[in-house]
Amino acid sequence: MKKLLTLVFAALAILGSCKKQNYTVIISLDGSRWDYPAMYEMPFMDSLATVGVSARMQASYPSSTFPNHYTMATGLVPDHNGLVNNSFWNPETEHGYAISDSVARFDPRYYLGEPVWVTAQRQGVKCGVVYWVGSDIPIQGEYPTYYRNWNEQPHWNFEERIDEIVRLMSLPEPERPRLVMGYFDEPDHQGHLFGPYASETGAMAHTMDSLMRALYTRLMALPHASRINFILAGDHGMTEISTERNIDCATLLPEHWTERVVGSLPTSIWCREGYADSVYNALAGVEHISVWRHGEVPPELDYGTSDRLGDIIVAPDLGWQFGYREPRNGGAHGYDPRETDMMVAFRAVGPDFKRGYEAPFNPGEQSAFHNTDLYPMLCHLLGVKPAPVDGDLKRIRKILH
Repeated sequence: MKKLLTLVFAALAILGSCKKQNYTVIISLDGSRWDYPAMYEMPFMDSLATVGVSARMQASYPSSTFPNHYTMATGLVPDHNGLVNNSFWNPETEHGYAISDSVARFDPRYYLGEPVWVTAQRQGVKCGVVYWVGSDIPIQGEYPTYYRNWNEQPHWNFEERIDEIVRLMSLPEPERPRLVMGYFDEPDHQGHLFGPYASETGAMAHTMDSLMRALYTRLMALPHASRINFILAGDHGMTEISTERNIDCATLLPEHWTERVVGSLPTSIWCREGYADSVYNALAGVEHISVWRHGEVPPELDYGTSDRLGDIIVAPDLGWQFGYREPRNGGAHGYDPRETDMMVAFRAVGPDFKRGYEAPFNPGEQSAFHNTDLYPMLCHLLGVKPAPVDGDLKRIRKILH
């Protein structure tokens, strides 16, 4: 009997090892606000909700592009992953970081944590990445198996990005990546120019929906289509702003009080010696902004402890602007991610996801779907051991089979 059981277990082990592993394609649509499918014509997003999983996902603070894409890749909130904003000062390098600064942007010292492609590849899983934040930088000395450098000109347009994603998924099985990540920088751009409620933004949301349908249709035509998980997500939402809702920093702070004022939504202020209290007191009573000393940001935002943030952190209320820059009309993000306008549309369909399941969203509760949870979810789908992170697979385990 014992011999028979040994043979049975051995046979089961062989069968398990022969099981075909699934693939995952995750696409980020920049500025894909959670309610755009309800506001605009997005039939493909609607169809995914009926055959797969739909959810309202909460961004991390600040709800901006680079911090949140890197959060989704690492499972760490911006306060822990190094990219504390789209622009910030780094005392370690004595240099500012900005997404437009190619020197700083390609310096791996700015990027903390372990992106999922590094985690996966160290455990023998190939990854392909098209323009995701951090993918063209040697983080911990490693690049994805396949990637595209953002500085290579001309930039791939959306159709070319789709072609590359399909090409990667069409490679011979030994060369084929089991994880493909792709970035598309709309409808964010139109949302900034015209605001979330404009017809131009709606038209772009519809265009992106059509492009995603085309991508999915091509993926489903592949011989291994039944093994592909397809995920649509985004980095943040969008809210309406106007020049009438602006607080001019220059009218509140004498120039000799500050050493540098960096970023917006939120703004980080590095004070000259002896002036931190003066700056705080001058701003603390101003309406429509929150003002915190370093290390005193409310814990629910998971922010404010990094040494890449200044002595004072200033965050305007939703829809308001603060700083030295000329205020503008249109749309913006970067606000408290618990604000509904900052939340993100999430869709997922494939062999590892439930069908027709709408994930509950309870802001402030442990069951809420945070974008830090994507990293442990991707590791789970790939069958690799995750690094220690802020995300928690248990929060979203119900969306999976």
